[in-house]
Amino acid sequence: MAALEPDPQGAPVRRFTDPDYRPLAANLAQLRREIDRIDEAVVKLLAERAMYVKDAARFKRDAFQVTAPARQAQVFEHVRELARRHAPDFNGGFEGLPDVVESAYRALVAGYIACEQNHFGRTETIPPSSELQDKQ
Repeated sequence: MAALEPDPQGAPVRRFTDPDYRPLAANLAQLRREIDRIDEAVVKLLAERAMYVKDAARFKRDAFQVTAPARQAQVFEHVRELARRHAPDFNGGFEGLPDVVESAYRALVAGYIACEQNHFGRTETIPPSSELQDKQ
């Protein structure tokens, strides 16, 4: 028999063994609405981040500087620390959150770098100010 999607309005069919766990919603539909609300905010922030990534291309001399491996490592460690700091401490928390966040950021950064490389290709070097004066 093929597995069916869960009934969004149905009652839970499983429970956590932790006696201190407190449900966040009465049904899956409510949980999904909250997840969708959070996704809206996250994607809005990712779009804002994208514009800063694009602007960063103006400060890079070459494709290697666009990839900035040292900066990537710094970002990954920073988001792991943020995940540790913001991990929920109620309902038993969410074990593995730093790993999930780092994994997501690795995928995001790879995508942002690919886009930044394209934006970098649409930039030109600004001549030193002495060259600008010579042209005037």
